[in-house]
Amino acid sequence: MSSAQSGEQMTPRKRGTFASFILDDHRYVLLGTSAVAFLGMLLSSQPRPRLSLLANAFTVELVMYYLLAAWLVLSAIALVFKLTHWKTYVTTSPFTKPAVARVLRIASYVVWAMTFVLLIDRVVLGIASAWQAAMSAEKVPTDDMLESMCYILWNGRQTFITGFITTVELAVFGTVIAFFLALLLVFCRIQTIDRPDNDFIRFWKKVGCGFAKVYSTVVRGTPMMVQAMVIYYGVFGLFRMTALTTTQINGIWTTFLAGLVTITLNSTAYMMEVLRGGIESVDKGQMEAARSLGLSQWQAMMKVVFPQGIKFAIPGLSNELVINIKDSSVLSVIGTFDLMFATTTVAGIYYQQFRTALISTVIYLMLTMLASWLLSKFAKRFDVKSETMGSTSDQTMLGEE
Repeated sequence: MSSAQSGEQMTPRKRGTFASFILDDHRYVLLGTSAVAFLGMLLSSQPRPRLSLLANAFTVELVMYYLLAAWLVLSAIALVFKLTHWKTYVTTSPFTKPAVARVLRIASYVVWAMTFVLLIDRVVLGIASAWQAAMSAEKVPTDDMLESMCYILWNGRQTFITGFITTVELAVFGTVIAFFLALLLVFCRIQTIDRPDNDFIRFWKKVGCGFAKVYSTVVRGTPMMVQAMVIYYGVFGLFRMTALTTTQINGIWTTFLAGLVTITLNSTAYMMEVLRGGIESVDKGQMEAARSLGLSQWQAMMKVVFPQGIKFAIPGLSNELVINIKDSSVLSVIGTFDLMFATTTVAGIYYQQFRTALISTVIYLMLTMLASWLLSKFAKRFDVKSETMGSTSDQTMLGEE
């Protein structure tokens, strides 16, 4: 076959590939930018804030609005043309022409730029205007929700900061302590009877494994809120049996300490199962190979199996921190001054439960997003994929063997 003949056969394929690329490219430009244009029109319809950059540029904003509307009309025309020329759209549509596609792409940049300007003007400067108004207000503004939220946040900042710090301390310290306790329990949980073991070692292996199973079942089978109440009031009741007064007991057994114990014990059970899953995901041949080399069961676990299993468990272990940030909110039931307790306190001062809850929602969201980002960076250093997890109540309870 001559080169000319092969070139003639390859040309339609190349043309078809290029046409498909142009079609997909302009389709994404039209549909994706249409959503951006619609967002820009919604922003333009919102009232201008006090610090608006476009306050004295009504004509400019009007032109921007109609340009965004024109893009939506153009996208609608392209959609209708697509529906009416389904099979011949690639060859008959003017939107798939290379020159038109380049113009559409440049126009999409303009649409994105206009929407970005409107986003800065309405959202960023709107928040700045609300904050400025809240700083000068003598009481909670009732007409504007954003101004009232800024007022509540600023005047209740000390309470929010205290609750924020407590939440971070509970989540971080509770997760770290729970990790070491989980290491201890998971080794008890996975112990099996070995041939060289004497009766004393066999007995303690069975006791340790049984305790780990019961502990995991009880803790993962009950809500953290109930656990917090049992731990706090139960230990408080034990102290009452002594000669200590209530004031002395409160100085020793604080609500913060009770909350830390609750989070630690709760996370230990879940982290133990995460570690067990990671260890059991290691090929059993690794253990057999280590034992064949003369290593004991403990040595094979510590030097061969565990270093491999911990890598599989890193996503679940690290995400326990994010879970504890959110689930620590239930500790307010025993009076722990966390972010949730601070929210309830501020809401009671200003009688604005809904708006105070929105402030708390934003703080929790920013905190969990920051923690997730840091954990993803941590997971990448170990070449593992980070996974997003919900709360402890969302995790599937593993069946006991």
